[in-house]
Amino acid sequence: MIDIQVLPFEIDEDSEHLPAVGLVVLQTDETMEHELRLWLPDSIRLFHSRIPNSVDISNDSLQQMKQALPASVALLPSTTPFRVIVYGCTSATTVIGEQAVSDAVRGVFPGVAVSNPLSAIKAQLDVLQVCRPALLTPYVPEVSRALIDALQTPERQLVSVASFNESRDDRVARIARSSLMHSLDMLARDGRPDAIVASCTNLRTHGLIEEASQRLGIPVISSNSALAWHVLQLLDMQG
Repeated sequence: MIDIQVLPFEIDEDSEHLPAVGLVVLQTDETMEHELRLWLPDSIRLFHSRIPNSVDISNDSLQQMKQALPASVALLPSTTPFRVIVYGCTSATTVIGEQAVSDAVRGVFPGVAVSNPLSAIKAQLDVLQVCRPALLTPYVPEVSRALIDALQTPERQLVSVASFNESRDDRVARIARSSLMHSLDMLARDGRPDAIVASCTNLRTHGLIEEASQRLGIPVISSNSALAWHVLQLLDMQG
């Protein structure tokens, strides 16, 4: 029998100083993880968990994720000192409720800062002092209408809304760049908005919204770009 030599080792605690961010990603999402990694600095450590969801997006299927959220959050490593945890679904947050999402996450990681795409979009619109946004969604009408209600305030009124009216999340992840660009151009002409929101973490928007913002002369915000921005804001607030 070969003896196994027991080796001494040291603990590297340098990584403890790098901020840890947890992502709860939809089972059907093919885009968010990749785009957030591109938008966020390399110094941020990203940890991913998945939550079961139906490929067919409706208010009922989105509401079903509420019960699964705590278990999905609990799959993130319990010994990691998370500073922010993200629930990565705009439409489900709209249906479930921002507070309910935060409560579910903090039920597993008490005191952690929580983000979601809806809260991130609203926060960025407020900072940019946007009053007349336009909205692009891939959703079926009932989901789009819930998002319209969530985004509008007395101070912020949507001037135009357009949707691809697609219920299947796998098809949303494959909407062509040309279709997105054409839709943004159309919305920029309708109602003369002071910003455009492209909702859904499964829409591929990295690189595209930067180009569109420059060409159209107004901010173009996507669910994923708003999430990246909001994560950095929350980290800055913690010092």
